[in-house]
Amino acid sequence: MKIDFTKNGDGLVPAIIQDARTKNILMLGYMNQEAVEITQKTQKVTFFSRSKQRLWTKGEKSGNFLHLVDIKNDCDNDSLLITVRPEGPTCHTGTDTCWGEVNSQEFGFLSTLESIIASRKENSENEKSYVASLFRKGINKIAQKVGEEAVETVIEAKDNDDSLFLNESADLLFHYLILLKAKGFSLEDVVKVLESRH
Repeated sequence: MKIDFTKNGDGLVPAIIQDARTKNILMLGYMNQEAVEITQKTQKVTFFSRSKQRLWTKGEKSGNFLHLVDIKNDCDNDSLLITVRPEGPTCHTGTDTCWGEVNSQEFGFLSTLESIIASRKENSENEKSYVASLFRKGINKIAQKVGEEAVETVIEAKDNDDSLFLNESADLLFHYLILLKAKGFSLEDVVKVLESRH
C-alpha cells in the first residue's frame, strides 16, 4: 500500500474510521507514517494528534480501543479508510460516533419500514392502519399471516411469474418484520445470530 504523506505538506493524511460491522463512520483522525506502522503492528488504531503533536492510540486512557480490521487508501493515495471493531463509544464525549449518532446497523429501506412498524405498534389502539390492526389481534394472528405469506411465496416460486413471486416475497418479508417487532426483536437481532454462525 502506497500512501502519499507529502501532499498536504505536514506529513499527515486523513483517516476515516468506519465500523466494520455496521458500516457507520465513527470519526476522522490524522495519521503519519509512524501511526500507520504502529496501527498495523498493534492492531489498535493510532493517530497523530495535531494539537498535542504526538502519537496517541485511541483508547489509551478510556479503554475504548478501535481494533483494526482493514486499511485502504483512496485513488489518490492521500487518505485512508480504516475499518475497525470499536470497543465502547468512539467519541471522547461518550457517544458512539463523533457526530453524536448511535452506531446501530442500518438496512436501508428495511430500517425505515421497521421504524414505521414500530410506530404503528406503539399507537395500535388509535391507528387505523392494517399493521396496527394486526397488533391489536395479537401474536397468533401475526404468526398466522407469516405462515400464509410463506406458503404463497413457495407456490409462486414454483411458477414462472417473477412479478408474482417478488410481490409474495415482499409480503412475506413485510409480515416477518411485523412478527419480529411483536416478539420484541429487530432485523439486527437476526443478523447477529447469522453472524455468530458465519
